[in-house]
Amino acid sequence: MRERIRSVIRAVPDYPKPGIVFRDITPLLADGDAFAEAINSFVERYRNAGLTKIVGIEARGFIFGTALAYALGIGFVPLRKPGKLPAKTLQQRYSLEYGEDALEIHTDALGAHDHVLIIDDLLATGGTVLAAVDLVKQTGASLQECAFVISLDQLPGVDRLQQAAIPYYTLCRF
Repeated sequence: MRERIRSVIRAVPDYPKPGIVFRDITPLLADGDAFAEAINSFVERYRNAGLTKIVGIEARGFIFGTALAYALGIGFVPLRKPGKLPAKTLQQRYSLEYGEDALEIHTDALGAHDHVLIIDDLLATGGTVLAAVDLVKQTGASLQECAFVISLDQLPGVDRLQQAAIPYYTLCRF
């Protein structure tokens, strides 16, 4: 099953700059059967995990996160770029190779009673997901795991999650 999912993820060489192989999920999204297999793989893993919320990282984490939350019958919480959420927020800044960015969550989106899965399409350097983990911890919710469609094993994200003792799951490794 995972090989089918992996096979529809397109490799785009030299994008966004020379030497980088971009893993494009748009063919996966366009293939209804492959997309269903991806969501069903996550459902199988998390069906009995006691989750109360799925937290999706802007923007591609919203695609997988909302579908998974719907399938599990639980709520979805978006992590957004600064200034996109209308109510009071918590913010977590993080470093990128070319600067800084930040994520925000509504202060009332999660609480100590919540058991959370963070989901995104891709684990690369790990900066974004570590910021997401910090935000979830600030709310008092408990993090069960982080989930990704793709992990790029040659980049430091996997090591950073392992060093921080953050459990994670990925469908496809490249």
